[in-house]
Amino acid sequence: QVQLVESGGGVVQAGASLRLSCAASGRTYSIVTTSWFRQAPGKERDFVSSISYGNSAYADYADSVKGRFTISSDNAKNTVYLQMNSLQPEDTAVYYCAAQSRIRGSLSTAEVYDYWGQGTAVTVSS
Repeated sequence: QVQLVESGGGVVQAGASLRLSCAASGRTYSIVTTSWFRQAPGKERDFVSSISYGNSAYADYADSVKGRFTISSDNAKNTVYLQMNSLQPEDTAVYYCAAQSRIRGSLSTAEVYDYWGQGTAVTVSS
């Protein structure tokens, strides 16, 4: 089993930055991909970004966050970060960390992930 704990959310004004963290524990060696999703009130959970591990890390982003958000990992700390810059009110959501123990399906699909964190709330005011 893998446990994921998110942190770093908060309330900020438009244009500000936040860095979210996703700390993994347990069978972390089994993780092949870690991703961020977000869910705004009354909406579905949407893909934000992913990072896959292999000979080199590969990152992917939703079009809505490209150029503003950066995903990174610190393997020594078993932690994945999401640096969010130029935040906008439409970024307001609960942000969830997800991990996959074997590569399958589309990484932008929530159903292919085996483990989820409890979420951290981000609120961006205009």
